[in-house]
Amino acid sequence: MSGVFRPILAGVLSAFLAAPLAAQDLGAVAQFETGSVRDRWSGAELTLELSQGVPWRLFTLTEPNRLVMDFREVQWGEVDPGSLDDADRVLSLRMGAYRPGWSRLVADLAEPMAVDSAALRTDPSDGGATITVRLRSVDQAAFDAEAGAPRDPRWDLPAAAVVDALPPRDPARMRVVLDPGHGGIDPGAERDGTTEANLMLTFARELQDVLRRAGGFDVILTRDGDYFVSLEARVAAARNAGADLFISLHADALAEGEARGAAVYVLSDDASDAASAALAERHNRDDLLAGIDLSQSDDRVANVLMSLARLDNAPRSEALAKHMLDGIRNAVGRVHKRPLRSAGFSVLKAADIPSVLLEVGFLSTAEDLKNLNDPVWRQGMAAGIRDGIIAWRDEDRALAPLRRN
Repeated sequence: MSGVFRPILAGVLSAFLAAPLAAQDLGAVAQFETGSVRDRWSGAELTLELSQGVPWRLFTLTEPNRLVMDFREVQWGEVDPGSLDDADRVLSLRMGAYRPGWSRLVADLAEPMAVDSAALRTDPSDGGATITVRLRSVDQAAFDAEAGAPRDPRWDLPAAAVVDALPPRDPARMRVVLDPGHGGIDPGAERDGTTEANLMLTFARELQDVLRRAGGFDVILTRDGDYFVSLEARVAAARNAGADLFISLHADALAEGEARGAAVYVLSDDASDAASAALAERHNRDDLLAGIDLSQSDDRVANVLMSLARLDNAPRSEALAKHMLDGIRNAVGRVHKRPLRSAGFSVLKAADIPSVLLEVGFLSTAEDLKNLNDPVWRQGMAAGIRDGIIAWRDEDRALAPLRRN
């Protein structure tokens, strides 16, 4: 996928981004006020009204075709993205926090359209800003040639700071990384005002507290706010933390049928059932839909080595899943009717860290939704997970001398 920043986009942004970003901070977060997306004779037009101007950029990406706009920073409020989209050529809009200090809007395109013009104009009387983006229809080959995320040090993450090495690990303590699913521009499942992203962040903080109070655990979260974290970044966070185990937390919703109770997933190329395969495909696709390009893959040698490492690590992950289910069953009395499952979740692909994905419950089921919103029930669930982790830890340490080094 091309990474070229096309002249039209560079021209639009160069005037606004000429000075360092810190010098352009206006002292308050811009508020989204209104906007629209409409078809034009030869494409589409997107308009956003903001309370003030902000540094911004835009680019297009393929597979699927989409327009991505980044801002530093916009507070979207309670806007319903669907109410803004009156264009047949734009399938849907998503907007939200992307990472701390940054916001993102993604428009899924029904057909390939290139950026024809893009401009930000401010009102001298009140400082309000209007962003207008016009898209023109092109063929797929022309769209592909223009597509690609730009690289600009003023927008991308700063260079890594030089820090001291982590202190020596206490072998008696276990380092657990909890991964609250979704976040920011990707709210996950939604039901009756409850979003999976916010609910799992709340539960992750509660579980973190329960594990810390149990003693013997250092607990780290992959995100501690409502912002987007890519699948690769979640796995990297666990590896960088030197995690002894990784637990990804979710509470999905089913479009058809009904499911209730907790289920734990382990990694497998062959999903245990069609529902698990569909769930993994949807979760893995969330990165693409949020504007992240995951098309680059590891080389063949690295893939072979990681596959061998996962083969050795798989029994440890499955044992963790079984102990967690036992703990949950004892604590809350119910798990899913087929609670141990497998699927190709990208977030479970750390080759050297026992990893599971826990569906705490299903927002699409009224009973689970009530439980998930009940702090007392969540405390019971957290206690069950704690008991399962402790049982697994003790067993895993006993088996350690028997494992291949």
